[in-house]
Amino acid sequence: MSNPPMSGQEKQHIPRALIVAVQLDGISDVEFESSLAELADLAKTLGLEVVDQFTQKRSAFDSTAYMGVGKREEIRQYLESDKADTANTPIEFILVDHEISPSQSLNLENEVDCEVMDRTVVILEIFHRNASSHAAKVQVEIARLTYMAPRLREAAKREGPSGRQRSGTGGRGTGQSRAQTDSQKVRDRIAELQKEIDAMEAARGTQRAQRLEQSGVSQVALVGYTNAGKSTLMRALTGKEILVANKLFATLDTKVRTLLPPSVPKVLVSDTVGFIKNLPHGLVASFKSTLDEALSASLLLHVIDAGDPGFEAQLEVTDKVLAEIGADSVPRIRVFNKIDYLPDAAAEEERTAELEAKYPGCIVLSARREDDITQLHQSIVKFFQKNLIESELFLPWSAQALRGEIFTSCDVLEERADGEGAFFRFRASADVIARLNKLVA
Repeated sequence: MSNPPMSGQEKQHIPRALIVAVQLDGISDVEFESSLAELADLAKTLGLEVVDQFTQKRSAFDSTAYMGVGKREEIRQYLESDKADTANTPIEFILVDHEISPSQSLNLENEVDCEVMDRTVVILEIFHRNASSHAAKVQVEIARLTYMAPRLREAAKREGPSGRQRSGTGGRGTGQSRAQTDSQKVRDRIAELQKEIDAMEAARGTQRAQRLEQSGVSQVALVGYTNAGKSTLMRALTGKEILVANKLFATLDTKVRTLLPPSVPKVLVSDTVGFIKNLPHGLVASFKSTLDEALSASLLLHVIDAGDPGFEAQLEVTDKVLAEIGADSVPRIRVFNKIDYLPDAAAEEERTAELEAKYPGCIVLSARREDDITQLHQSIVKFFQKNLIESELFLPWSAQALRGEIFTSCDVLEERADGEGAFFRFRASADVIARLNKLVA
């Protein structure tokens, strides 16, 4: 596919696009409209202007070209009419709100004479542009190549015998077509990149273990639907400046920061890539290493946009992805964010009451309100302190270098001194207590 330019000063124009979508049986109007709106947001993130949309209700996708013959003709005529209007820049892309087969994409493209990008391609392109670390770039490349592989096989089939190249001597044997050769190159490249990913995952696992072995360190991971406000919430919890953008998939690389104000035990907060409806399985697999922060966390903050009418479907998407990566057993707190986006205080109170009744133990807040963040901070600390054990330790004056570590890693309840040293009564995790006792012995 060609690359729609990112918005910026160098851009001469904003590429225009149409959205096309089939509403299958069993898909409610609300769910369907939500998916269309989401694709429009994805298009905006990609730097495209959506000028119109074409929808159709069917029991199944057309096996030839996704939409029915009549609807395809309607789209073709629309594009021709738009092209005839010299005041318009041409519509360059058809955005399909599903992942479609290589043959469906090619046939639709040929019929309407416009480049087709299905939902997966749109997401892949956004991921490609937003990846900044080497790990994320490798993960995106694997996902893109995995998506490309069956399309190369389709090209090979369409190429047929005429595309086959002879090889060898004396006319013996046949070589591979260009498409087949390219397909093999893709598979080899995927294997090469996967080895790189495996090595990086092993290194990250070691680093993560070392990080969590630090005295009294615990970890909480922010998860949730893309654009739910996770990055804003993380900035509020950690006091660190990080990218906060009102666009989908602004965060692709995991960031780890310390919870502030400092707590006992010390808590590390990590942000993760946002989830999305119909996130391609290949992307879930590719970004598993990014989401591994959720696996290693002791607590998940599941961030949900409280003002989004489709939040229940989004909640289900997040739960599904967490189950796919094996993180569904990690304890979590549902955090309904953006409550301040509702029109007034009465609407906020009503929505808060509804959410607290339906999701006991949830927290409803605005990441932009200091009091709300304080409440969330207390809930996080309370969670990690519930497993602390009360213990006692006598620290002789010769070992006073450990005093700082005690106050850093323990919740000190009492300290008193005599001529031989200092006595401490404190609460801490079992591993911290064991380590301190070993150091003092």
